[in-house]
Amino acid sequence: MLLEFSCANFRSINGKCTISLLGQGISDASEANFTLLHKKLKVLKTAALYGANSSGKSNIIRAFASMIGHIMDSVKLNENDELDFDPFRLSSAQNKPTFFELLFTLNKKTYRYGFEYNSKSIQGEWLYSSSIGGKTEKVLFIRNEEGIGVELKNFPEGENKEEHTNTNRLFLSLCAQLGGELSKQIITEFTRMNVISGIQSGRYAGFSKIMLHKHLDGCDEAVAFFNKMKLGFDGIETVEKEIDSTSLPIEMPEELKEKLIEELKGKRSIDLYSRHKVYNTHGKVVDTVSFDIDEESEGTKKLIQLSGPIFNTLAEGKILWIDELDAKMHPLISQYIVALFNDPKTNPHNAQLIFSTHDTHLLSSKLLRRDQIWFTEKDEREQTDLYNMMDIVLPDGNKPRSDSNFERNYIAGRYGAIPYINE
Repeated sequence: MLLEFSCANFRSINGKCTISLLGQGISDASEANFTLLHKKLKVLKTAALYGANSSGKSNIIRAFASMIGHIMDSVKLNENDELDFDPFRLSSAQNKPTFFELLFTLNKKTYRYGFEYNSKSIQGEWLYSSSIGGKTEKVLFIRNEEGIGVELKNFPEGENKEEHTNTNRLFLSLCAQLGGELSKQIITEFTRMNVISGIQSGRYAGFSKIMLHKHLDGCDEAVAFFNKMKLGFDGIETVEKEIDSTSLPIEMPEELKEKLIEELKGKRSIDLYSRHKVYNTHGKVVDTVSFDIDEESEGTKKLIQLSGPIFNTLAEGKILWIDELDAKMHPLISQYIVALFNDPKTNPHNAQLIFSTHDTHLLSSKLLRRDQIWFTEKDEREQTDLYNMMDIVLPDGNKPRSDSNFERNYIAGRYGAIPYINE
């Protein structure tokens, strides 16, 4: 499970920002919103990010995606390839590296892994481990300007691999590529941490189609979700067929169509259809008709397109970040999706959901604990600040109460992180 993610010097984020899924010692309802990993170690299943437009919500999520992307792409780099470096640009100090760090659990242990980099090279990299709930960490390896130091007793697979590590490649990635058992397990764990966009949901339609067509993990739950949401159709159908000219957009030039058809010869595609009832004049069902999924509303299409990532995450206990969860979605459906992750009955494998949103209806003590609610706000130097509701001190010197009206107080500006509109 993900415990913490930290980043610095990335886009609008200058100083270190940390989002934590470690539950605090509060008695907020509901206790279903966290899982107890070790005695008093509460790990939250969901976290919400609020803030004004351009405050940095999306950049927190992009930072996480960037970290995972660097880890996955490191094995593909040639010696002189530049790294994807997107630092904070509104400071005169332009020589700082970008910083990423993850705290997570794996195989009944806690690991802390991170790295620093610029466009040319990895400036630092480290891996520590501890027992879950333990306070003493063991060094597995540390990399700095002097080289890579491996603690062979704790990380024997790193032995003699230091000199084979290019300056622009991650040591953990190299160890995994060369067969290191623990490093491969950690890299595999990172592949279970995914980031998607709630606005550009069409990107995930392919995965959702495959899940529904091949009946992969999460398929039955997704279909049950469609039925429960009463989206206007009576069922979902998938049809697999060979790709031909009818599969391509009508407006595409014929020359390009012919080229693509030749390249895709023998390949197959999956079409998705919604099944609707046909009624006679007396309101009796007399037939059914299939609609291409593109004929459905934008909101319905989004729910279907995101069903793959959401329900596969729940089925396999993965970690999912969604930027703009509420886009094109009714507030009650957003609430239902968050509740799916909080409820142990629908989330038996402790999957986690971290999302950004403007939907203030989700700001309810019935749905989220105070420590699950995060805010982003820019300071006078245009730097993103990230803070938890439990970090807030109100004018009377107290923290927000669990029985407060979170939504009303947020709109009133008591928690900050709202737009200031000049009249």
